[in-house]
Amino acid sequence: MNIPIKRMIERVPGGMMVVPLLIGALLHTFLPQTPSFFGSFTGALFTGSMPIMAVFFVCVGASINIKATTYILKKGGSLFLTKIGIAALVGVIAGYFLGEQPIAGGIFAGLSTLALVASLNDTNGGLYCALMGQYGSARDIGAFSIMTLESGPFLTMVTLGLAGLAGFPWQTMLGAILPLLIGIVLGNFDAEMRAFLGKVTDGLIPFFAFGIGASLDLTKVWSAGLLGLGIGVMVVVVSGGALFLIDRATGGTGVAGVAAASTAGNAAGVPAIVAAANPVYADAAASATILVAASVIVTTLLVPPLTMFVANRYGTMKGKDEVRAQSEEHEADTLRETVFKPHG
Repeated sequence: MNIPIKRMIERVPGGMMVVPLLIGALLHTFLPQTPSFFGSFTGALFTGSMPIMAVFFVCVGASINIKATTYILKKGGSLFLTKIGIAALVGVIAGYFLGEQPIAGGIFAGLSTLALVASLNDTNGGLYCALMGQYGSARDIGAFSIMTLESGPFLTMVTLGLAGLAGFPWQTMLGAILPLLIGIVLGNFDAEMRAFLGKVTDGLIPFFAFGIGASLDLTKVWSAGLLGLGIGVMVVVVSGGALFLIDRATGGTGVAGVAAASTAGNAAGVPAIVAAANPVYADAAASATILVAASVIVTTLLVPPLTMFVANRYGTMKGKDEVRAQSEEHEADTLRETVFKPHG
């Protein structure tokens, strides 16, 4: 007997992140004594999201190939800088009005600078690469090897500091990016290590997602639904508009820019890491996690049809790139094998 559990989970947008997170949150809300009742390894699953995420970012770093073509550097670099630039701008504005704490009441209850920055800072790599496979080119997929530098809490910490909010010691900042750097070194010195660690990345997502969910009390964040919808729409509209324009300005059609206007599934883990690094964000972390997870779902639903519309309206890269890409086909073949394995 074969039950297609994986397929059923993946039918949910961002399912490998969202479904385990929801299961963990339900257990914490209605059966809060579960981890202490079982203890041992079972109890550790409820509280072990941080170590798992540390391993996750080592594997992500190993998947980054620093040997990129000029086109990939230009395309990936421009999209990367635009995405984090938008997050920084929103962070500065939100930080001025909100500070470190979430809004306590009203229709915007739970909204925080942390939630906004974390939603904007990290692109859904699996979604981007899938859309570029359909509407773009191999070189566009390769551009994501640069954008993977968004992964993890480091840029969110930097953005919060730039916004004039509570900062982080340099040791904490280095510690946030060190696993990624270690992975980059391992993967680029040894292709076998890149292949070995790259295979692990996707398999770790549901485990740290469960641990994150197991720290959430749904009775306190049930009202985040509509607000999460609004944040997801904001991510698509604000970052999508800027990314579309920068993609066009650098010689693209705008398709790659729109395809990158999403929130990565692992971004839902960033608020908890930030709060662990600086307790001043502890009050914002719980609701921010839910809001970021909602943004993952919303952007996953909105970005594909929007990308298709832009491709139909402005033309895909496939036809335009066929001739000029022939001389770089050997590079594209290498990229298909070595580029970062998409994460949720």
